Parts: sequence; C-alpha cells; structure tokens
Amino acid sequence: MTQLARRQWKVVAEVGTVTARAVLPESFDPREQPTLVLGHGAGADQDHPFMRDMREGLALAGCAAVTFNFLYKELGRNAPDRPLKLMATFRAAIEKVHERLEPTHLFLGGKSLGGRMASMLVADGEPCRGLVFFGYPLHPPKQPEKARTKHLPDIAAPMLFLAGTRDALSDPELLKQTVTGLGHRASIHWIPDADHSFGVLKRTGRGESDVRSELVTVAAEWMQQQID
Repeated sequence: MTQLARRQWKVVAEVGTVTARAVLPESFDPREQPTLVLGHGAGADQDHPFMRDMREGLALAGCAAVTFNFLYKELGRNAPDRPLKLMATFRAAIEKVHERLEPTHLFLGGKSLGGRMASMLVADGEPCRGLVFFGYPLHPPKQPEKARTKHLPDIAAPMLFLAGTRDALSDPELLKQTVTGLGHRASIHWIPDADHSFGVLKRTGRGESDVRSELVTVAAEWMQQQID
C-alpha cells in the first residue's frame, strides 16, 4: 500500500494567515508527478469530508494534494470573502506550495467557489499546467441566465470540469455549450444523477465513496495525461 506523508503549513497572505494541509506519497517526485492545489467550496472549509477525501484519494493515486482555508473560514465565519480577498489567499497558498514542494507540474482547482477562484487567478495570469473543477458554479442556483463564464475564454491552460447532471449551479446544457466554446482545451466528465455536492440518487445503486473514488481517479488520470 502507498505510504502517505502529511504536512501542515501556515500561509501568510496580505489579507491574513490561514492553514494549509498537504498529503502526498512518501516517494513523491515533484518533477514527475502532479501537484494539485484545491480551494474549498463556499459553505465548507478544507476539512469537510469531501475535501479530505479528495486530498487523501489523490495522494493515494500518486499526486500531491494541497488544500487550504480561505480567510473567512479560518476565522470561523460563514459569509465568503470578496473575490479579491479570496484570490489573494489562493495566491499565497500557491506561493507556499512552490516554496515547500517545488513542483514542476502544478495544477489548480477546487470545489465550487474554490474552482471559480482558481479559474479567475489563471485568467488573470497565474501559471499552471491545468485546472480541475469539482462542480464549477456556472451560475447562481437555478439562474442559468446569470452565467459566470466571461473570464473562461482568457484561460489558455487545459480545463477539466467534473460535473453532476443534477447540479442546480451548473445547467448541463449551458455547461456543454460553454465547454464546446472553449475548444480542445476543455472537457467534461459527467457524474450521472449527481447534484452540486456529488450526491447521487439511491436508485443509482452508488454510494458516496463510489462517486468520490471516480472523481479522484478521473482527476488523477487527466492530470497525468497533461504531463505525459
């Protein structure tokens, strides 16, 4: 079985100090294997079971996985910070990862809000090998007319959208149109009957662990493909 190393760092951003957690194989080679920095969703911090399972699962799949808290969650608040503060925190976490791991193949992404902030950073010039979105919040709940897509064409890096077909924040048809418009650099992996949290209907016969294992496998394989 793969032996894992776990690390915790303090990330000092212009807006405040937050905690980051890293999980990676003990034999991790940053020159050959991918490193993924993930931001959490709006309603949960980096220790939510979903984020924990992504961290652990990706490490078992041969990646270095790093999560961090946005400042509002580090301070125990529920209302998300403004985008500029969120982006400043994300950028500081990336700098810490460069300092501690020196990755050659750095990927960025996140769950919902975290993924959106990653995309905004890259559209603004932050370099990375690719973006991994776990439930990209394409629009407010059930309001596809308010699409959050204006900055996506400015991203040159490859993008992987992991999406549920029942996601109230990402209308499937709109997501298909958006990804088609981005051309060869973007792709979707659908989780049938999954909602925004990747919960699936009982009639599918699939459990939470099945879905999360699929997300990990697809993300890890996609990142490795970008390197090979």
